[in-house]
Amino acid sequence: MKEFCNWLDSQSRLVKILFCLPVIDVVWAIYRIGGAIANKNWLHLVLAILWVVVGPTFGWILDLVCSIVFNHIFWFKE
Repeated sequence: MKEFCNWLDSQSRLVKILFCLPVIDVVWAIYRIGGAIANKNWLHLVLAILWVVVGPTFGWILDLVCSIVFNHIFWFKE
């Protein structure tokens, strides 16, 4: 899982923005869950699972804006 997270972190801004689009945003949900598991952070894991529920409604917009402005999704930097 850590390799997947590192791979996503190393992608260009354009690829990160494309992954923020609705339906494809599931990639970032896997990223959040995988990062939380890899870092053994249970709070982030619970929040990542909750994000799967809110992600399809408005979470992808937060990811999109943060990817454009900060080159990273709306999440905790670990």
